[in-house]
Amino acid sequence: MAVPAEIRAVPRPVNTVVDDNGKDGPKRYAVRQRGVSKYVSGGNPQPHNGKVIGHIIDFKFVPIESNVRDREASPSMLSYGASALVKSVTGDIFEDLLKVYDPSDVYAMMSIATLRVIRPSIASNRFSTHYNRTFVCRDYPGAALSKNSVGSLFQRIGIDGSKRKKFYQLRLLRTVKDHHIAIDGMLKQDNSIVNDLSAYSRKARVRSCREVSVLYAYDIEKMEPVCAEVFPGNSIDASSYPAFIRDNDIRKGIIVADKGFPPSKIRDELRERPDLHFLTPIKRNDVRISDNGMLSFEGILDGIDAHVVYKKKPIKGGRFLYAFKDTKKAGCEEASYLANAQKKNTFSPEKYAIKKDLFGVIVLESDQDLDPKTAYLCYDDRWLLEVVFNRYKNDECLDHTDCRGDFSVMGSEFINFLSTVATCRIIRKAGKAGLLDNMSYAELMDDLSSAWRRIDSPAEPATDDGCWVHTLKTVFAELEALGLSKPVPKPEPKKRGRKPKPKDPATMKPKRPRKNPLPAG
Repeated sequence: MAVPAEIRAVPRPVNTVVDDNGKDGPKRYAVRQRGVSKYVSGGNPQPHNGKVIGHIIDFKFVPIESNVRDREASPSMLSYGASALVKSVTGDIFEDLLKVYDPSDVYAMMSIATLRVIRPSIASNRFSTHYNRTFVCRDYPGAALSKNSVGSLFQRIGIDGSKRKKFYQLRLLRTVKDHHIAIDGMLKQDNSIVNDLSAYSRKARVRSCREVSVLYAYDIEKMEPVCAEVFPGNSIDASSYPAFIRDNDIRKGIIVADKGFPPSKIRDELRERPDLHFLTPIKRNDVRISDNGMLSFEGILDGIDAHVVYKKKPIKGGRFLYAFKDTKKAGCEEASYLANAQKKNTFSPEKYAIKKDLFGVIVLESDQDLDPKTAYLCYDDRWLLEVVFNRYKNDECLDHTDCRGDFSVMGSEFINFLSTVATCRIIRKAGKAGLLDNMSYAELMDDLSSAWRRIDSPAEPATDDGCWVHTLKTVFAELEALGLSKPVPKPEPKKRGRKPKPKDPATMKPKRPRKNPLPAG
């Protein structure tokens, strides 16, 4: 098709030709470079046009950028605060993952784990979107986060159980010998019919759904998990207990477990692991309580915020019993028992006489000779993990899974483990900075997500470096408290009083004598 003369007359680079593609649009008239000419035997040379270098748009030549990447849309600013906080507490996790997994998979794992902390309810098909709007894409560049790539990643992680075990071993090596390990579990909804892990649990009558069981081991002193494992939903805690210890090869520490994890189930594991001990509560109807007179208390614990009486007694087998009674909890339990009996009209004097002395009582069994206060605080601190546990289950959206096969469920739970470690550390770091005194964890993460920063900014952020985008002063204060931004140097305090005026010798008058001069003579 012939190109109009007015289009060909538009100024453009030399050795170019205008080509009309015949389609309406801004790029109809393409400007091509003159290519080589091919000589045909017995004929005239035939010119061949080269690549497109621009277009004639609105009677003006508009060039095309030479670099293809320059033509791709790239943001000039990204959300910084929340992703930077997660990265600040996961350096050792990143190092341990690189010792076990392929670097490309590690980048994808850390990206997904970070995004699950920042946006708890994120779906698999939204990873790529939020990856490209936060500094996660700068921290872990090139991560494959399409829906299919994420599914394949979960499958690879779940299939290779030896690598997961090796990673957990690296985490356990960081546990100090005298630290206390708490083991607990939770049920997660999973109605998939194509994996063997999904089954009806003991709570299925209430929840009316299939579930999977996830066991975790926590370091109480660090307040963070050290390993995890997925079991079928119909597997009770007592049967999963020894398998969890063997599979993860837990060999040192003091296991602080609940009543669902009796030490009799791990007798062989304890015998094979001399540095592994336990501290477990026994049931209130256990005959050892009455046989050893554990309700005859012998002292009051000092240095705690409650009024707790205690008794310690060695028993056969080299074990010890520790009985504690919290007077405040005893009053609450007794009031609740009486209110329920009154409401249902089921009060029995005989049952009340038996239960009366047991209200607020907890009896612990251990294979170690501990100070009563130490034993009490070990188990009392374990309940702090319930708060973290509930936060992890809710904030990480662990009440359902998006996976179908067994291996995919295991792979997704491994990523959830990484997210949980990061969440626990963030809570501890923010708590030490005093930020959780006046706001919730969710509010803090929401504030930090609003801190956007230019992508060409310095590696070490400073509050006054001019690279922040519409960040509030309150958010700057939070960033500075968490060590994510260098604070503005404060000026030296001014001296008290008014600054004296400068004196000009030319305008100064002679001083008046202090007293009258003496008379002459």
